[in-house]
Amino acid sequence: MLSEQSTKLIGIVTERFPAKEVRHFVDSDIQSPPISTGGDTLQSKKVQPLPKATSRKAMRKGFGCTHSLTACQARTCKMDNARDVRLEMQRQSGMSATARYCLRFAYSISTGLLSAWLRSRDSTINAAKVIPTVLETESSVTPELPIYSFHSDWEAFAVQGKSLSKRDTVGDILSDIKNLATCSACESLLVVLQAVAHLGNDDFVNVITEVCTLAGVEDKDVCAGAIAREGPILAHDLRNMAIPSNTAALFCSTIFGLCDYPAVTPFTVKFPSAKPANAVRPPPSGKSPIQVVHISDIHVDLSYETGANYNCTKNICCRPYTSADAPGNTDFPAGQYGNHQCDSPVTLEESMYEAIKSLVPDASFTIFTGDVVEGAVWLVNQTEVTNDLNDAYKTRMPSYLNLVYGVIGNHDVAPVNSFPPSDIDTTISSQWSYDTLSSDWTQWIGSAAASTADQYGSYSVKYPKGNLRIISFNTNFYYKENFWLYERTMQSDPNGQLAWLVSELSAAEAAGERVWLLGHMPMGTGDAFHDGSNYFDQIIQRYEAIIAATFYGHTHKDEFEIAYSDYTDQTAGTATMMSYIAPALTPTSGNPTFRVYSIDPVTFAVLDFTVYITDMTDPSYQTKPVWKKYYSAKETYGPLLSPPVTDSSAELTPAFWHNLTAIFETNDSVFQDYIARKSRGWDVSSCTGDCKSGEICQLRAAQSQYNCVKVSPGVHFKRKRSEGSEEKAEKTCGESVIGAIFANFDGAVTALETSAAAQLGQSFLGTSINSTVA
Repeated sequence: MLSEQSTKLIGIVTERFPAKEVRHFVDSDIQSPPISTGGDTLQSKKVQPLPKATSRKAMRKGFGCTHSLTACQARTCKMDNARDVRLEMQRQSGMSATARYCLRFAYSISTGLLSAWLRSRDSTINAAKVIPTVLETESSVTPELPIYSFHSDWEAFAVQGKSLSKRDTVGDILSDIKNLATCSACESLLVVLQAVAHLGNDDFVNVITEVCTLAGVEDKDVCAGAIAREGPILAHDLRNMAIPSNTAALFCSTIFGLCDYPAVTPFTVKFPSAKPANAVRPPPSGKSPIQVVHISDIHVDLSYETGANYNCTKNICCRPYTSADAPGNTDFPAGQYGNHQCDSPVTLEESMYEAIKSLVPDASFTIFTGDVVEGAVWLVNQTEVTNDLNDAYKTRMPSYLNLVYGVIGNHDVAPVNSFPPSDIDTTISSQWSYDTLSSDWTQWIGSAAASTADQYGSYSVKYPKGNLRIISFNTNFYYKENFWLYERTMQSDPNGQLAWLVSELSAAEAAGERVWLLGHMPMGTGDAFHDGSNYFDQIIQRYEAIIAATFYGHTHKDEFEIAYSDYTDQTAGTATMMSYIAPALTPTSGNPTFRVYSIDPVTFAVLDFTVYITDMTDPSYQTKPVWKKYYSAKETYGPLLSPPVTDSSAELTPAFWHNLTAIFETNDSVFQDYIARKSRGWDVSSCTGDCKSGEICQLRAAQSQYNCVKVSPGVHFKRKRSEGSEEKAEKTCGESVIGAIFANFDGAVTALETSAAAQLGQSFLGTSINSTVA
């Protein structure tokens, strides 16, 4: 049960904004005009019609209204007059007492809060989004609202023995939420946040910034900078979100871990032709392999300073944020080649390129699966991201690498993760990032492919020295931290990218080409929406005979994923596709690394890969990193299979990798070695029991709904460290400060109480509110 004191927020709103337009929700055949919200313009929604036994004429008469309900103002509709009509409606149809009040709907900024309270479990009722007239008085009433009629008990805004009074303190708004860890609690929180979002972006940002600061999630400047960037996007979501709804449940599941993940929305991808009956993977050619380099998540920090504090209180250190962090003033000076608490210095990036030239001088080309930009998300802006992208793609990579096929990462934009689909009406755009990357990539992919990249952040191009088509696609349209995707009705195919992908694969199939798919976020990871992952996997299964492999980064770990034609029958025989996930250069999740694939020059199948690392514990590391072979997949795992797979010309097929996961199940020593390799031997801990079964499940899930990932309550990004603690804290790619606020759910709610009391009170003293919208 949501506490009665939560009505204080509505009371403040109704008192301070008498000039706001009024919207009434009535029968489904009556439409009222759009309302001004101080934010987005929201169209009024239809509601379920009243039972025929109760006409609108009877309703108007009962409510004391002499004109249509759409024009019926709160002053002429008295709750007492409505009582008989309410009771009659209950007697005749069994409808709840919430069914059709003609009460005052005061101001749009509180529609979300009341919508949750007034929804009925009975599908024949869609109670009006209104503010009770009682809030205009100092008296208390007890409406006869049976608890059982609500979707969940927190939605009832009053019950027997409870009163409504706008004089209750804002500090009690969430008194019944902070001790909960349920889906209802999350939806309750969204409802309150939605009311704040309707105040406008500035007020929303102020409140959430204060929450972030009071909760101790990050330093004050981090909270201010990140929320100023990310806050307007979340506010946009909240203003347009129905609560409860599929979108709200998805948000609460993916971000807070407090709702069951909604079932995949059925959607069948359309193909121009059926899968050929004889579609099979081609056998190895036996010809001498070529070598291809795979780098990912370099996260180069151009502001890294040798000697700066590597043990600061922020997520990314090795910068002189304060004079105490500056070189010469700290007990924790950063070396010239990096630290695990910091993103990559330019010296480390160049050291890797030099190692590639030395160790793989004959590499045919390089694939880079995204994330150039460092992780100080509270500071990055369009200018910095543009400079970072140009520095990497136009200056450093061309100096060392001959041909690079790039991918857009979730950090390669500002704000981080911000990729609005093209049909969203917003002034916040990622087009400038597409423009920059299109220009940067033209030197390698040509102007035709670059023009596509300028539209999607994706492109398709033929490798000039073989029968291989490279398709780089934008996985950010399926990423749970891209808040733009949480629309009232979520899109099945944002920007039409899946349809574009089908057209490219269809053309490649007709031309007899082999295909590599490059993306940033693995489509089976817990970061990928189940819907988008399902639809993408339909494409994989259709074209699995021509797709040699798929390649990703993002996780910062040395991993892989297997796709199956039947996820209920996961065997070597049903394994159909491989996702090769490269570990990161940035030291935040392990020793710096890159991969080198041995590739069949005809089929372009992966025959083997070798991982190279530089060990940061080596005493000579800060003088000059030494890059060396860490392991070979075929040499390490091939002899363990039955029969062994050791032939240098044999493909590492999906069946090979499935059989390896079967060995992981029975041979714990082999599995623990795999776990150690994920971070390249850094900060290794044992993985047993549920951890082990969950890891193997993830490896067998290129479709995210089957990856066994269970999000525990709260978003578990790294919280800030105490200065001097020197604790090892792993950085998660795509971390959102807004999400991190709720790493400690109870603490965040307590902070929200305090900040709401302070910030909302101050905001409401003004004569107007910010009307800027995202």
